[in-house]
Parts: sequence; C-alpha cells; structure tokens
Amino acid sequence: MQTRVDQIADGITRLSTFVPDISPAGFTFNQYLIKAARPMLFHCGGRGLFASVSKAAASVLPVESLRWISFGHVESDESGSMNDWLALAPNAQVVHGQTGCLVSLNDLAARPPRALADGEVLDLGGKRVRWIDTPHVPHGWESGLIYEETTGTLFTGDLFTHVGKGEPAIGGASIVPISMETEEMFHASSLAPHMPATIRRLAALKPQRLAVMHGSCFEGDCAAELEALAAYYERKLKEAA
Repeated sequence: MQTRVDQIADGITRLSTFVPDISPAGFTFNQYLIKAARPMLFHCGGRGLFASVSKAAASVLPVESLRWISFGHVESDESGSMNDWLALAPNAQVVHGQTGCLVSLNDLAARPPRALADGEVLDLGGKRVRWIDTPHVPHGWESGLIYEETTGTLFTGDLFTHVGKGEPAIGGASIVPISMETEEMFHASSLAPHMPATIRRLAALKPQRLAVMHGSCFEGDCAAELEALAAYYERKLKEAA
C-alpha cells in the first residue's frame, strides 16, 4: 500500500491510502495535514498504515514539528496510531472534545490531551480550527469535527464516507449519491434522532470544501451537499420509525 499526497486547499494536504480488499470497489483512508506555525494532523490512521502515512507526511513537513493531533472520534482508523505520532513528534498534543477526553483520551493518550468546548477555536498560527461537537453523528458518543476558518474547509470525518479509490482527490461532482450507496452497504450510521439537525448545523457554516475521511473531497456548494445528506438521513429515520 502506498499513501498518495494531494493538496486540497492552501496549506491543507490530504494523505490517502487505498486498500483494495475492503468492498468490491476498495476503500480509502485519508489523513490531513494543516500547515501553520503550529501544524495539525487530523486523523491518525490505524497502526498498520503508520509507516506509509508518516513517510508521506514527512514529504510535506517535518513530522517532529507537529503541535496538534486530532480526529473525529476514538476508533482504530482515526486514532489507532495516535501514540506512534506522539512518539514521533515530542511537542505534539492530542486535542479533542470534552467528552472524548473524559471517557477515553485522558487514559489512552501517552500524554495528557487538551479538551475543547463545542465551538471553541484553536489558533494554529495562520490557520484557525473550530471544534464542533457532533455526538452520535455519524456514530460515537464523543464524535466531533473541525472547521478550518481561513480556507472554509470542513473536515467531515465519517460523514460522506464512500467506497472507491478516492479519485480525484477533490472535485465538484456531488458525493452524496455514492455516500448514500455506501451507507446502504455498510449501515455504519447510528441514525440518532438529532442527526439531520446536526448536519444542518454544519451546512449553516457554508463551507467551501469538504475534507472527507473515506473517499474524494468536494469543493463547491457544500451547504447543498450537507442539506442533501441531512434529507437522506431524515428519510432513513422515518423508514426506521
């Protein structure tokens, strides 16, 4: 497996590894580097991908310069190699929502994490990331996302997950249809009653691009993409009821 490196916005780089034997179309695992005075890695990746991903990251910036490490929720493909990154970057600190720190990361992280309140902004020096609590959306009590304010980039975590090679790295074609197909394949979402409202809260940000964890990123009318995804889950909730 090789990790592909693509810039998707000013100072934001996607590190993408394609795994062919997950689903008939294969599956991608994406991590993101945010270059700033105090760089951030969003998504760590599983331990099995660490060698490939860290090598790719080193082609973008000195990995020991990382200051912040974050992810959407505590799960192997998002946080599995967290402590490997902390060992590689001695000044790095995990940053996550208050729930994630309380229930998992205070114990799991090799160094004490920093907890952010819902809506709190972390100044990276040239970039600004806002933490947004999204409990149980798409799954996990401690789930949350970040929004990079200077580029208008919403890091969507497992929202908009879709199969395939994740090519192009970023494009303008809607990713909602294939995301719905993938949800019907994996049934990975928790279908929480507040799910549509949570996604519509993200749409209200009117982001310029969506940095997806599994699949291609999207640039264009992101509010419309988020509204379409919220409407899909609204229909799923009604069907389940």
